[in-house]
Amino acid sequence: MINIVVVEDQRMLLNALATILDLEEDLRVVQSCGSGKQALDYIRSEQGQNIDVVLTDIEMPEMTGLELAQHLHDEYSDIKTIILTTFSRSGYLRRAMDSGVKGYLLKDSPSQELIEAIRKVSQGGKSIAPELMVESWMEKDPLSEKERQALRLAKDGLSTEAIAEQLFLSSGTVRNYLSSASSKLNAKNRVEAARIAHQNGWL
Repeated sequence: MINIVVVEDQRMLLNALATILDLEEDLRVVQSCGSGKQALDYIRSEQGQNIDVVLTDIEMPEMTGLELAQHLHDEYSDIKTIILTTFSRSGYLRRAMDSGVKGYLLKDSPSQELIEAIRKVSQGGKSIAPELMVESWMEKDPLSEKERQALRLAKDGLSTEAIAEQLFLSSGTVRNYLSSASSKLNAKNRVEAARIAHQNGWL
C-alpha cells in the first residue's frame, strides 16, 4: 500500500484528487491538506508516520509546494514528493528538481498518468512531464537565493526596511540585492523585476 498526503488549496480539486486516488487498490490518501504548512505539521506529528508520497500543488498560502518539498528533502529523505501544477514555467521545474522532487506533472494530465507516476516514484523512479523537460533546461535561473527572497517580499509590497527586518539584513544590503536582481533581469525597478521573476517561476 502506498500512503499519500495530498496538498492543494482548492478544496474541490483536493477532494477530487483524494477520491480518484482512493479508488486504486494499492493507493491510500491518509491526509488531505490545504497548504504546505498544514502538510508539514501533519507529517511532523505522531499521526504522520509511514508516508510514502506527498502530492502537492506549488502556489499555496503559508508555504509553497517547492518550500514544502525542500523541507521534506532535508528532514524526511524517504518521502517522495510529486508536484502537480498548472504552471509549466521552466524555473519551477528546475527548482523542484533541486529540492529533491521526483515527479512533476501538469494538472491537465490524465488521471491514469498521475496514478502511474505515483507508483513509479514510490518505487524509486522519476516521472517528469516530457513536454517540460527540454524547456526547463533552456533558461537558467539568474537569481541568488537572497535576491529571490528579497524580490518575493518586494512582490508582496513590503518596503526596503520591512524586507530588511524579515531577512535580518541591513536596508543597504537589501537595496543591493534588489538592484542586482533588477539588473540581472533587465528590469527598470523592483516591481518589474519581481513580475519577470514570477513569470519565469524563479520566485
